[in-house]
Parts: sequence; C-alpha cells; structure tokens
Amino acid sequence: MSEEQKQADNRARPTTSEFRAFVAEDWAPSDGATPQQRASAPFAAARREALSAAHPGDRLIIPAGGLKVRSNDCDYVFRPHSAFVHMSGLGADTEPDSVLVLEPNEAGGHDATIYFRPLAPRDSEEFFGDARYGEYWVGARPTLEEMEADTGLTARHIDEFIDAALKDAGDTTIRLVRDADRELTTDLDARRTAAGAEAEGLEAADDELAHTLSTLRMVKDEWEIEQMQAAVDATKVGFEAVIDDLDDAVAAGRGERWVEGVFGLHARHQGNGVGYDSICAAGDHANTLHWIKNTGEIKDGDLILLDAGVEVDSLFTADITRTLPVSGTFSDTQREVYDAVHEAQQAGIDAVRPGAKFSDVHAAAIAVIAEKLHGWGLLPDGVSVEDTLDKEHGQYHRRWMVHGTSHHLGIDVHDCAMATREEYIDGELKPGMVLTVEPGLYFKASDLKVPERFRGIGVRIEDDVVVTEDGCRNLSEHMPRSSAEVEAWIAEVRAR
Repeated sequence: MSEEQKQADNRARPTTSEFRAFVAEDWAPSDGATPQQRASAPFAAARREALSAAHPGDRLIIPAGGLKVRSNDCDYVFRPHSAFVHMSGLGADTEPDSVLVLEPNEAGGHDATIYFRPLAPRDSEEFFGDARYGEYWVGARPTLEEMEADTGLTARHIDEFIDAALKDAGDTTIRLVRDADRELTTDLDARRTAAGAEAEGLEAADDELAHTLSTLRMVKDEWEIEQMQAAVDATKVGFEAVIDDLDDAVAAGRGERWVEGVFGLHARHQGNGVGYDSICAAGDHANTLHWIKNTGEIKDGDLILLDAGVEVDSLFTADITRTLPVSGTFSDTQREVYDAVHEAQQAGIDAVRPGAKFSDVHAAAIAVIAEKLHGWGLLPDGVSVEDTLDKEHGQYHRRWMVHGTSHHLGIDVHDCAMATREEYIDGELKPGMVLTVEPGLYFKASDLKVPERFRGIGVRIEDDVVVTEDGCRNLSEHMPRSSAEVEAWIAEVRAR
C-alpha cells in the first residue's frame, strides 16, 4: 500500500484504550497442534541445494511479494511469486510479504531462512486494529514454530529481514528476485548502493539469479510431476462439468460466460482456482487466439474451444484445450478441420522423446498442418509444403497456425520463461520436462482466402505431456482427443 493510500485509509480502528483492552479479552486458545512437515519440503530443499551450487558465496533473496490493491481498500487475492513457491515448497497458503533468504555459510553452501509476519498475540494492536493483516479480519497465520515444522526452514520475523539482508553488504554479493516485490527492490537497491555496490551492476547480477531460478524449473522432480497430474485430473472434472452444462449455456444467453463460470466453480472446488484466464471461445471467437472476454453467445451447431486449466493448491497448473461440438456431433466440415489438427497433434506428441530438440515438436506438428493446407489448395500457387516450411522465404501457413506448438508448463502456465533460446527452443528434451502439445487451425469468418465452408471454424487440441526415459507420457490421455472419441465422451457425460 502506498503512502498516499495509507493516509487516505478510512477503515475503522479501535480508538479507546478501554475498547482495546475489551477486544483482547476472553478468546479461546489457538489449536496449537504442531503441523507435520509438508510433502514438498525435501524436494524444495534439494532445489535450494542446486541453487546454492549455482551461486556460491552470494546472498540470495527471493521475496514472495506483497498484497496488491484491487480497488481502494480492497486487495487482490494473494499469489506468491513462482520462484518463491519453487524454492520454499509453500503454495497458495504463503503469507504475503514473506521472503526466503539463502545465506552463504562456511561450509560453502547456504543456510535458508524464511522471514514472514507470524501470528500476533490477541492483546496486540494488530489482532483487531489492522484490517489488512490482523487475525480478527483475515484469519490466523502460522507461528514461527509452526512454519519451521511445516517447511523445514528456519523462520524469523519479517522485522528482522532488512538487517539480515544487508549484513556485510559491502563485502557480500547480494542477488535479488527483482520482479517479486517492486517496492522492496527499490528499497534494497538504494541500500545496496549506499553500502558500496555499483548501481549499474545490480540489475545484471539479479538477472543472473532470475535466469538460474527459471531454468531450474525445466526438469520436474517426482513430487512436481505428481502435482501436474493432480492438476490435469482436476481439469478433466471441470471440462466434464462444462460438457454436462452445454445445453444450459446455449439457453442462458451469453453462454461463453456460463462456460467460464462452470469451469471456474469446479476449478476452485478442485484446487486453488484457474491457472490462467480461461478461453471459452464459441464459433468465430475461437479464431481470436487470446479470447478471454468470453462475452459471446453459444449456439447449437457451434464449436466451442475451451482452453483452461486448474491450478491446484501447490500452484502447479494444467493447460488443456479441447474443441467441442456443442450439439455433440461434428459436422462434416468441422470434422475435416478437427481431424487435421488431431493428426498434427499426434505427430507432435510422437516427437517428444529424450534427446530430441524442443523445436522438433513444433516441426513435426507444423509439417502436418502445412500438408493439410496444401492439400486444400490454400497455399499460394506454386508454393509447395517444403516452400512454406522455409523459415526465410516461406511461412505462408502461419496465416492459419500462427503460434508455437509447445511450451514448458509447471508453476507458471508458460514456465521457465527466463531461459535463453539455446536452452529453450533449441534445447534438448530431458526426462522430467513437462510440455504442452497444442497445434491448431484458425479460419476467421472474414478470411476470403479460405473456402466459405471453413470460415468461422477454429480448432485447437492441447495436452500436457511429461518426457520419460523412452518417449513421453500424456498426463491428459484420459481426456478424449479424436473426433469420434470426443463425440462418445460428450454422449457419455450427458447420459450420466
């Protein structure tokens, strides 16, 4: 909260000493049960060891971030920074303003400490007097002891953080995740510079830490893959709820919002919520790649492209797309386009194997797309499949398939975004990597270069796969993909 907002804050406060004493009295004690260490804790410890090895002797500061004002005195629901989640093992239950610090030790490694705002006593001013953090208003937080038992980390009060962060600042390289908490970054930049650090070098040093944290997420450990499977399984529940409710979506009006709401209901019930804004695109809206307005009608006979994923409590998210015939049956033309995309997707999935390049997945899928477009006569006269796949002089197919076929997936829906091109697009696939495979074909209603029968049809099929020792495993294989399987799936769900 800015200083201006603090000054304009009109929330009620206890104003008399008598009332403050009264409100602090006669509360039953907290549960007091010591939590068991969470399942993610040993995996997070191993990740911290890898981070420690990458930056020996440096103090590493990874904030969770703070609350952000949504409107006036109301905050957005808090979501911690992904790097903090990955290194702490915490998830949706992270306390705002928490900071993880890896302090170099004499053994050549690092000691990890989490600084956060622990539960305040009931007789404190915070308990009732602070509507943003007080237990009376927003619920209890863990104590220092509970946090240590839960995470395996040393826990300290957030008030001790600044001194710890700046200890021997002139003699220690301090690296900070800059985008997690902008106010904290500005403050620490000023303090680091005052302690003798060169201002022009701060951002570059911090970017190296951000790069390391991002690339460490490229290969998932056993626990992470379990979370990804849980997210995919929960997403199937949401998709089937949408299928079961399609008739109501048609009848209710503004059906895309209806679909968004139904999926969101089940996402929230199954996990923390949605991992990204759901695309619920009926008819020609499916040809707007980032259609998240979801304001349109759904009509019988339409296709609806649903691109959505449940984010589970650990904050790992699925990312699945199915293109569904609202009536339950594809028309001949819809099936023709759908089957072409399905064939391309299968080629992409078949290309996922250890030792292959990440870019091989797109190459396999787009080759099929190019062949289909050529067979339909949509490429310019004289342009062959090989011609359009030429990256320097071709690419005509991109009019109808503009995006990449894959991206890494994990805590972020587009995970590992700080990796270099050499590490990402040109990188080698390794067991434990989790990718999407999602080709599509998009024929806008206004596109006069395609036959009229294709106009307004948009299809994407997307699955989440994990690279294995000898190929890949489709985490969402239990969600039907072929046109015949999708029709049978819709019939089965509606018959339940």
